[in-house]
Amino acid sequence: MSPALRGKRALVTGGSRGIGAAVVKRLAREGADVAFTYVSRPQEAIHVAAGATQSGVHAVAFQADSADPGAVVGAVERTVQELGGIDILVNNAGIAPMAPLDRFSLADFDRALAINVRAVFVAIHAAVKHMEAGGRIINIGSCNAERMPFPGGAVYAMTKSALQGLVKGLARDLGPRGITINNVQPGPVDTDMNPATGEFAEMLKKVMALPRYGSPDEIAGMVAYLASPEAGFVTGASLTIDGGFTA
Repeated sequence: MSPALRGKRALVTGGSRGIGAAVVKRLAREGADVAFTYVSRPQEAIHVAAGATQSGVHAVAFQADSADPGAVVGAVERTVQELGGIDILVNNAGIAPMAPLDRFSLADFDRALAINVRAVFVAIHAAVKHMEAGGRIINIGSCNAERMPFPGGAVYAMTKSALQGLVKGLARDLGPRGITINNVQPGPVDTDMNPATGEFAEMLKKVMALPRYGSPDEIAGMVAYLASPEAGFVTGASLTIDGGFTA
């Protein structure tokens, strides 16, 4: 069988590690040429790009800070130049500042909004100018949009809840153009930012139906589904993959 995404061009923001890196590699295995952004650690980005090219596709990494709207737009434009267009946009870049209300600074609040919400809108706004019917936009949200079971996570939960409203609204804007837009809402996933071992992880496992962390590859599988022709009738949705965290 031919790979489901052969001939497609994708951009993944924050693609050098964790969920983003797994998404880059999975889209490549499905046949898509892939561009992705990173902020620091260029060696990790080089490694991910090399892994993607092993699937016989073109892969390229761009340094771009999602807190900078100009850098986000530039990443979209460079993707179009390097790959010849853009069919799939995966907004994965994000931060998770956690602190009690009385210690949460306005600067941290503004940065969380800039990266987790504004950058998503900016990337979409830039990408849809180049997308044709069949285009796919996939945001990486969080199950914390549905449930925040510990203190200090209010701002993070708010930013991920904002993506739900954005997706519902933009589904109406983009539907007539044949472009779908959805959120993927992971639960706890084993990455270097949130490892599956330690006191915090044990606390989270206690509130899950499946008492384990997910893997980045499991999240990438759902992203690949939403990017595929099989998901052509799915739009405006927030799909949770959280091991029962919100059950």
